[in-house]
Amino acid sequence: MTARRLEGGRLVLASHNAGKLREIAALLRPYGIETISAASLGLAEPEETGATFEENAELKALAAAAGAGLPALADDSGLVVPALGGAPGIYSARWAGAGKDFRIAMAKVEARLVGRSDRRAYFVAVLTLAWPDRHVETFRGEVHGRLVWPPRGEKGFGYDPIFLAEGESETFGEMDPGKKHRMSHRAVAFAKLVTTSLG
Repeated sequence: MTARRLEGGRLVLASHNAGKLREIAALLRPYGIETISAASLGLAEPEETGATFEENAELKALAAAAGAGLPALADDSGLVVPALGGAPGIYSARWAGAGKDFRIAMAKVEARLVGRSDRRAYFVAVLTLAWPDRHVETFRGEVHGRLVWPPRGEKGFGYDPIFLAEGESETFGEMDPGKKHRMSHRAVAFAKLVTTSLG
């Protein structure tokens, strides 16, 4: 199937996460695409019933595209810790509880790693671009590194303060946002999206 291109215009960002919205809007800005959030349109967040990042990104993008009658971009992302059997994985946001307090989530990760020497981890981001006719394009990005304690930095969001990417001395929480945007899991997925659907 031929990839479908997004030709400017308005794009719904199917997320209610302010940090993700900022990152994605910044990535899209050079392409002359006007972004609007699903929340600003009064669209509810669908229940994430998928078993993978891909399935959850697709269901969120399709729901927003259908609700708005416009193309929509959804992100499903999370932290994967091999020593925890891949957890928190697709449940990364849920580990932060109803209040979306990632200090709680980071403390859970730390507690479950007590006694384990393996601190490897990687972030996954899956971006799905969907149209109202249910056509979808999906792109996956990963960035590998390790976990550090205690959390460091206030610049990122989510698990950023405990994640140290390979070859870096600053966590994503300490890193200049511009630098993080260029190397993050979301940036890797976005580069694939640009090549296929925007470039």
